[in-house]
Amino acid sequence: MTAAVSSAEVAFDPAGPWRRARSVALRPEPFGALVYHFGNRKLSFLKSKTLVSVVEALADHPSATAALTACGVTEAQRPAYEKALADLARSQMIEPNPEGTP
Repeated sequence: MTAAVSSAEVAFDPAGPWRRARSVALRPEPFGALVYHFGNRKLSFLKSKTLVSVVEALADHPSATAALTACGVTEAQRPAYEKALADLARSQMIEPNPEGTP
């Protein structure tokens, strides 16, 4: 499932390689994390420690789907996490990883 995109946005494809955007900082908090984009000055809240783990693990896996699996996201939870990742892609907090996995 992909999100609608504008000219500045990239469609989120969970089968593709992703990473936290290079201009984004993640600050752990008791509820999850604050995510700040230094380029567009957007601030987001990740309200799940599992989602924080997924975002941190994206660059270590060949796809967002693989990162979700590695972080223990169940099939039943997957649609909610994919929607959250699509929202993060839309706000430029995560980006396609042209290098794939290291």
